[in-house]
Amino acid sequence: MASDKLEYRQIVIQSVFVLSALALGVKALQLQVMDASFRLRADSSTVEQKVVYPARGVMYDRNGKLLVYNEPLYDLMVTFDRIDPDMDVDKFCALLNLDRATFDALLNKDWRNPQFSKSVPFLFLGKLSPEKMAVFQENMYQFPGFFIQARSIRGYPGTHGAHLLGYIREVNRTEVRENPDFYAPGDYIGDSGLEKANEKYLRGVKGKELVLKDNIGREVGAYKDGALDVPAVSGMDLLTTIDYDLQAYGESLMQHKAGSIVAIEPETGEILAMISAPSYDPKLLAIGPDRGQTYNALINDPNQPFFDRTVMAQYPPGSLFKPLVALIAMQEGLLQPNRAIPCPGGYYFQGQLMTGCHAHEPIRSVEDAIKHSCNAYFVTVFREIVDQFGVYKPDQGLDTFNRYLDEFGLGSLLGIDFPREKQGNYPSGSYFTDKVYKNEQQWFSLWIRSLGIGQGELLMTNLQMANLAAAIGNKGFYYTPHLVRELRAETGAVQVPENEVRRVQSSIDTAFFDPVIRGMEKVVTSGTAKLAYVPGLDICGKTGTAENNQRSKEDHSIFFGFAPRDRPKIAIAVYIENAGFGGSWAAPVASLMMEKYLKGTISPERKYLEQRMMEASFLEELLTDASRFIHGN
Repeated sequence: MASDKLEYRQIVIQSVFVLSALALGVKALQLQVMDASFRLRADSSTVEQKVVYPARGVMYDRNGKLLVYNEPLYDLMVTFDRIDPDMDVDKFCALLNLDRATFDALLNKDWRNPQFSKSVPFLFLGKLSPEKMAVFQENMYQFPGFFIQARSIRGYPGTHGAHLLGYIREVNRTEVRENPDFYAPGDYIGDSGLEKANEKYLRGVKGKELVLKDNIGREVGAYKDGALDVPAVSGMDLLTTIDYDLQAYGESLMQHKAGSIVAIEPETGEILAMISAPSYDPKLLAIGPDRGQTYNALINDPNQPFFDRTVMAQYPPGSLFKPLVALIAMQEGLLQPNRAIPCPGGYYFQGQLMTGCHAHEPIRSVEDAIKHSCNAYFVTVFREIVDQFGVYKPDQGLDTFNRYLDEFGLGSLLGIDFPREKQGNYPSGSYFTDKVYKNEQQWFSLWIRSLGIGQGELLMTNLQMANLAAAIGNKGFYYTPHLVRELRAETGAVQVPENEVRRVQSSIDTAFFDPVIRGMEKVVTSGTAKLAYVPGLDICGKTGTAENNQRSKEDHSIFFGFAPRDRPKIAIAVYIENAGFGGSWAAPVASLMMEKYLKGTISPERKYLEQRMMEASFLEELLTDASRFIHGN
């Protein structure tokens, strides 16, 4: 009996061992033969971190029209220590259209430079097209140590808005050093326009992936099934204030010209169009192989297509300044709306002609003076403002005058959410006392009379001129001009831009704006800007012809205005360099812009004027290499 129990126990034990052996064998078969991932993971020797680049935020116009989007691009990365020394270099080069010398130059870095490490991935070849990437990726298993990293570059559905939208470029060493949390070598950054102004919103946040690699650099899977990966956060989308159709139309009117158009919605400060001419197709500065050649051609063009004339050019406003002179004089109690001032062909002092004027009807009021842009009237009024504390105290009068200029945002930055804005200039009393006339015992208002007609040391950007038109249309106030309405995250959350939009109110009594506005309406209906008249739009404006310091060239053609007269929907400033009389060129361009925006189309009766404006050319020279990049050439 005891022997039977012993035998049974031996059988049980043997069976357990046999079954355990079978189970282990089956599991080994599964892991080593049927499931290759375990075998590969067993061979893995490193965990490598890969950067996941976020999608850059896109841009839309005020009507939801796409302005800027992203296109895929790929970088070929390499880890030097993971390269197979026996790899087929000839095949590698053939796939990427490289020669052996280029391959060696791209691969061999200065390993003493801390920027590079043989054990850390670095950029081997950037900006691969999707087509080239696809061909290489099919063969990438033959080249351990190399891998593809997805990126994106900017794409543009249209051909307009280059200055406005801006462009991106690779970061430089300084930017990497100062912002290591955001940028690494090879990253892209906004360098101009809205791209630069909104870089912190558009760039997004990088993510990371941890991947297992075997001892020859092949990926074998995600580390810990991706539990430690951090997803990238896409940049925020920009909903801008721009009306792209109006922007495109304005650029077509400004082809073959140098200058600027800025259009603003007075009741909000939203910028409807911001045009600098000459311009170029923004696609030409997208990241790509031809970008360097294009950039060099544009930067060497004598007409300076890179120069943003909307916010960087500082122009004399000329006669556009006269309505403001009238407003200040009325507020100071020195001018009555119905005051008449004779004009015998200009402003005379002690029988000598000091400032000429064109022939016009007698001036019996502020309205008449603005309608006919009388120089004698406004030099007289300006001198009275400056001399109000006595002829020997012009500095006090001038500084009083300047305090009103401050209220309209002149001589300082308006604070637009856009880079490289210039502040313009107006001279102070101390400027003349301590600098210009420091060797004189006394200076007098007569010596600075040109300021009263918008000349001399007075400078404004075209943005400031458009904003001044908006402030006059609003009877004394304006909102900070701005280009971004809101920011939208990929989650759908909406964020208001940090740039503050303020309502700025002048101290000038609203009643004084009425005669000025009536005069500006007469400028268009029967004065110096009759070509700008559009039935039913009630356009109010002022022409200007600013002197050009280059005597061999024509003066500058200027116009600013708003429409309609009551509760205006658009204010605009047009500055065309070397075009001559403001009523001949700038005024018609402005009226076409206002008609296009308010009516949606140009009336058949004015199509001839539209064609004339589009065909007019005031560019004297254009380099052959650059001409193909400029709109209209």
